[in-house]
Amino acid sequence: MKKWVKGVVPAVVIGSVLAGCSGGDDSGDGSTENIDQEIVVNAMSEPPDLNPALATDTTSGWILDHVFEGLYTKDEEGNPVLGAASEVEQSEDGTTYTFTIREDATWSDGTPVTAQDFEYAWKNVLNPDTGSSFAFYMYYIKGAEDYNKGNGSVEDVGVTAEDDRTFVVELDAPLGYFDELLTMWTFYPVKQETAEENENWAGEADTYVSNGPFTLETWTHDSEVIIEKNEEYWDQEVVTLDKITYEMVNDATTYYQMFKTDELDLIQTVPTDVIDQERDSEEYMETPYFGTYMYMYNVEEEPFTNEKVRRAFTMAVDRELLTENVTKAGETPAYAFVPEGAETPSGDFRETGGEYFEENNEEAKALLEEGMEEEGWDELPEVELLYNTSENHKKVAETVQEMYSQNLGVDIKLSNQEWNTYLDTTKQGNFQMARMGWIGVLVDPVVILDYYLGDSPNNRTNWVNEEYDQLIADAKVEQDSEARYELLHQAESVLMEDLPFNPIYHYTNTYMTSQDFENIVYPVNRYPYLKWAEKTSE
Repeated sequence: MKKWVKGVVPAVVIGSVLAGCSGGDDSGDGSTENIDQEIVVNAMSEPPDLNPALATDTTSGWILDHVFEGLYTKDEEGNPVLGAASEVEQSEDGTTYTFTIREDATWSDGTPVTAQDFEYAWKNVLNPDTGSSFAFYMYYIKGAEDYNKGNGSVEDVGVTAEDDRTFVVELDAPLGYFDELLTMWTFYPVKQETAEENENWAGEADTYVSNGPFTLETWTHDSEVIIEKNEEYWDQEVVTLDKITYEMVNDATTYYQMFKTDELDLIQTVPTDVIDQERDSEEYMETPYFGTYMYMYNVEEEPFTNEKVRRAFTMAVDRELLTENVTKAGETPAYAFVPEGAETPSGDFRETGGEYFEENNEEAKALLEEGMEEEGWDELPEVELLYNTSENHKKVAETVQEMYSQNLGVDIKLSNQEWNTYLDTTKQGNFQMARMGWIGVLVDPVVILDYYLGDSPNNRTNWVNEEYDQLIADAKVEQDSEARYELLHQAESVLMEDLPFNPIYHYTNTYMTSQDFENIVYPVNRYPYLKWAEKTSE
């Protein structure tokens, strides 16, 4: 079992020097005043969308978490603390929250952040015409689900700006982790005037307005994003960095070499073929990551219309071999959906839930034959595995391809697409089997299991199970903690019985970070947070 800290891996102080660096500043007194406070990190790909209402991926979220701030934000230990709100009052029954917006909460254009901006942003997420894939995260709010599904009115949604600084939120039932939920980007404010004047306001830097510790200064599409310190941010005294540059280098060999030649200060997803040689380096780090790497099955595309075929493909993957010899970053082989890290009254959710299947090649072959016989197939329909372009994804896919050949006697084809195209292709259901990763926006089983809800826009498998959906719905309003987790265990059991996906491993993130920086925070469900980062040497 990995060791977890609630919500975050503790901030790591990164302090010595890369080869070729001076080892200190020129002043000789420990001061960093003469050091350019800039960091260059690798986002790997173009962020698909920097509109908080529409972003669904970790790359976009990494930038959004630095340029926006919600009612709550996170402290350096990963705990939710008030952000754009200065005060909050909760009703005795736990269903109504009254937030006071900070007097000094300001947009990057110098205008005040208002309660109306929050009301506008949240209702825009829920507006069916917006098409937000993350709208379901707001279904805890009174009237939100009905409005989003076209069965209710926007006037019935329980979010109200009573005046410029008073924002009231009404929930259907008490929610113990509501404060942490509000730290995710879907709940960020949007300046109403800006969005109404230009529906594409979030597409370019020169029209972008935000309220976080940094502002979007440059967006050279498919090349780089540059954000700079927001002098209008209410807590700007804690921000040391003047500039963060996100490069978009997807080739693993290239970005690794860029790190080694000081062109990048931080890289994620360290190339698997260098992990062994870098593992003992002070620059190298592995952190738990609350998510699951998987292959989705399109249950409406042959041969994955058959449950036995899906199970055969799932059982024929040797996860131990793959994680030890291919990915090599300390990942945990996955025999369920929810990863380690979610504590319950009975212990870790994954540990108490156990494993749902075993790898067994002989049984997999038998299941494949049974499934083909049920469908009347003399030959298995041709299978293609789709993945988004990445050297590491390619290596995993090639390994799984070989396993299917050896363990099932099935030859599959591989194909890949760039991230934006890939998201569109899988959203349209134009695949048989496709790679996906799902990271919990907070460390709770329900936000993992939400992925396969029948009406979730993120569920691209076409799998719908009413029992599963009802168990999740019941868990979301269950106030008894033990009963709630039992419902979630039951839901996961239903999911793992039908197997609309093939869990491969539970994530571990790998990073290499220049030792010129300190106070970088590595959360368990986000990419590194740089709000407090400081460069200490050139």
